[in-house]
Amino acid sequence: MRAVRLHRYGAAEELRLEDTPSPRAGPDDVRVAVRAAAVNPVDFKIRSGAQRAVLRLSLPWTLGMDVSGEVLEVGARVSGFKPGDQIVASPSHRRMGCYADEVVIRADEIALKPACLTHIEAASLPLVALTAWDALKALRVTRSQRILIQAGAGGVGSVAIQLARHLGAEVLTTCSASNVELVRSLGADRAIDYRSEDWRDVARDCDAVLDSLGGDALPDAISTVRRGGRVACITPGVPDFTKRYGSVLGLLVFGGWLGGTMLRARLTRGVSLSVVTRRTNGQTLGEVMRLVESGALRPVIDRVFPLAEAAAAHRYLETGHARGKVVLQP
Repeated sequence: MRAVRLHRYGAAEELRLEDTPSPRAGPDDVRVAVRAAAVNPVDFKIRSGAQRAVLRLSLPWTLGMDVSGEVLEVGARVSGFKPGDQIVASPSHRRMGCYADEVVIRADEIALKPACLTHIEAASLPLVALTAWDALKALRVTRSQRILIQAGAGGVGSVAIQLARHLGAEVLTTCSASNVELVRSLGADRAIDYRSEDWRDVARDCDAVLDSLGGDALPDAISTVRRGGRVACITPGVPDFTKRYGSVLGLLVFGGWLGGTMLRARLTRGVSLSVVTRRTNGQTLGEVMRLVESGALRPVIDRVFPLAEAAAAHRYLETGHARGKVVLQP
C-alpha cells in the first residue's frame, strides 16, 4: 500500500509518499481502507518536531488522526463491526497512520459513518468534534449561558459553535471579516472581527471561554470571563516553551507557568481553567454522528488534496487561513 511517511522532523517537504507493507490487525483492531483522511494543526506540529517533548515517535512514522473508510478486516475479539462497514475514527496519537491507503485502529475508537455524509465530509469531523465535545463538557455549557469561542472559522471552532448552539447557549466567536457570514450560518449570535474589534471588550463577563489561541492570549481569556466562570484551553502552548528552552527544560517551565496561571485564575477571579486534549472514544463519536444525522451538526470543508500532495496540504494549513477542514483523498 501507499503511505505518507516522515523520516525526520522538519518542513513539509519531509513528508514522502512511499510503498509500505499493509498493517496487521490485532485481536482488538479493525483494518480500514482509507477513503479520506483529514489534516489537523497537530499534524504539522508533530512533523516539525514541536511536540517532541510530549510525544516521541519512532521514525519513520505515518501521520494522520482522522479517517473515514471501509472495514476490510476485524480482529478476533471485535464485535459490532464487520467487513464492508463504512466507519469514521480518530485513532490514538500513539497509533496514527491515516495518511495511507490502509490503517489499523482499535475497535473502541470507531463509529459507523452516517449515510448522509460523504467520506470526505466524515473524515473532517472526528478529531475536532471530540475536542470540541470535551471542551464544552469541561465548560459545563448549558442553555442561556453566554460563551466565547475563539477562531470560529477553524476546525474546532466551527464544530464548537454548532454544539454550543445545540445546547442552547448564546455564542460569540472571533473571526476575520471574510468569515463573518460563515460563522453566522453555523449558529454564532455575534461574530467579532478580531482585526477591527477588541474581543475582550465585546465578550466581557461571558460565562465561559473556549480558548484555542493559548500562550499570551490565555490570561486575556481569564480576565474576560466573569468571576466564577470557566475557561477551557485546547492549545496551551507547549511548542513555544520547548522552542525557547529546549525539550526537557521547556516542558518544566511550561508546567510551572500553567500551574501558576491556573492558581492565579482561581485565587484572583474564582475562574476554573481546564486544559483539554482530545480523547479517542468511539461511543462519543457515535453520539456526534447522530447529531449530524439530526441536522444539528454539519462539516465545513475548505480544500481537498490528493494523498500524494500531503506536503502541500500541510503548507496550506500552516498559513492559518483555512476555513474549516483540509482533507486528503487517496
